[in-house]
Amino acid sequence: MCEHDLHLRVVLNEPLYGGNIGSTARVLKNFGFHDLVLVNPCPIDKEAWMMAQHARDLLGNARICGSLQEATADSNLIVGTTGARGETTGRHLRIPAYPPERIREKLNCKSGCVSIVFGREDHGLTNEELMMCDLLVSIPTSDEYPIMNLSHAVSVVLYELCDIVIGDVPLANRSDLNLLYGHIEDVLRDLNYPVHKRHKTALMLRRIFGRAELTAREVSTMRGILRLTSYHVGSQSGEGSADTRSD
Repeated sequence: MCEHDLHLRVVLNEPLYGGNIGSTARVLKNFGFHDLVLVNPCPIDKEAWMMAQHARDLLGNARICGSLQEATADSNLIVGTTGARGETTGRHLRIPAYPPERIREKLNCKSGCVSIVFGREDHGLTNEELMMCDLLVSIPTSDEYPIMNLSHAVSVVLYELCDIVIGDVPLANRSDLNLLYGHIEDVLRDLNYPVHKRHKTALMLRRIFGRAELTAREVSTMRGILRLTSYHVGSQSGEGSADTRSD
C-alpha cells in the first residue's frame, strides 16, 4: 500500500454460508475493491464459486485468518458494522453507530488502511469484537425488517465509499495506537486511578480517540503528554525517571 493511498479492506468475521462469501466477492468487484479477508469462514463450497461469478479471482485470492486481531493487525482504522441504531454498548463504552455516508465524510481526504468488519449472519459481532473497532457503521433500515443479507449490507457500505476522495492526511499506524492505549493504562495506574474503574475508563478513551481518526503526529503528541505526566507523578513519589522527550 502506498503511503498516500486509502486502502479499503472488507473483513467477513466467521461467515456461515458459502453463497454469502461468493456474493460478497462479486460486490467488491462491482465497486472496484479487491481486498477480501475471511476470519474462520465456513467451507468455500460450490455455491460460493457460483455466486462469485466474474469475481472468482478475487475469491481465490481472499486471505483467510484465524482471528479478527490477525485480520486487522495492519489496519490504521477498524470500522465495525452493527444493526444497532444510535449508540451501542454500555455508558462507559459509548460508540455512536454512524450511517455509511458519515463514515464516508470521516474518511474523505485520509490515507491509510481501513478495515470494514462485517459480523456473522446470525448474530453479528460480539461486544468484545465491537470493542476492537474504532468506529461503528449502521445502515438505516425499516424497523419492520431491519436485518439485511450480508452481501447486501456490504454493497450499501461500498457504494458510499467507492469514489471517496483520497487525501494526504495519514491515519496513525495500529502499532502506534496500541502503544498509546497501553500508555494510557500505565498512566492511570501511576495516578492511582481506582482499580475497579481503570479498564472501563481506558476503553472509554479508546472510543474517543477512535472517533477522532488520529494521525501519526497526534498520537506522538498524546504520548509525549502522557510521558510528561508519568515523569511528574514519578518525581512527586520519588521515582521520576521517565523520558520526557516527545516523539
